[in-house]
Amino acid sequence: MELKGERLLGADRAAAWAALNDTAMLGNCIPGCESIAAIGENQFEIAMMAAVGPVKARFKGKMALVDIDEPNAYTMKFDASGGPTGFARGEVRVTLVEEAPRQTRLTYVADAQIGGKLAQVGSRLIDAAAGATADKFFEAFGAQLAARAAPTAETGATPVAPAKIGFFSLLLAFLRRLFARG
Repeated sequence: MELKGERLLGADRAAAWAALNDTAMLGNCIPGCESIAAIGENQFEIAMMAAVGPVKARFKGKMALVDIDEPNAYTMKFDASGGPTGFARGEVRVTLVEEAPRQTRLTYVADAQIGGKLAQVGSRLIDAAAGATADKFFEAFGAQLAARAAPTAETGATPVAPAKIGFFSLLLAFLRRLFARG
């Protein structure tokens, strides 16, 4: 399965990159996200609840960031399992391009394989659930990023969150997109 998309973010590229690497912010934006923990340099463990139609499960997995070109792009490789419910594995290439001083275009191309009971649900249901979940993630992420990137009233300065971890938001959004209710 291949998924492509793009979003216009209300922040400069540096702020967008920092936000996409902030695990606390991402965890708040991803429906069903239970935990995200670093286990090494650019390597993470994730846990989340997800559902596609009648199939619901808790997924655990690992993710690694490769081909990092800060603050422009990177590739996220992932492998997650929901036990007998199924699995998802693949990779996502994420690119950030600054369109204007406070506007950045995020594009992604994801290639994933799913198996188990999940694969039996049907591609239309999976695609619909994936699209709905991605929309929910990007709405929440865009709103939090815009609030974070807005100049403060007192100083006029733009607060920038520290970069923390890798860009696993797309992994989680992608997994939610695959496995969430439509």
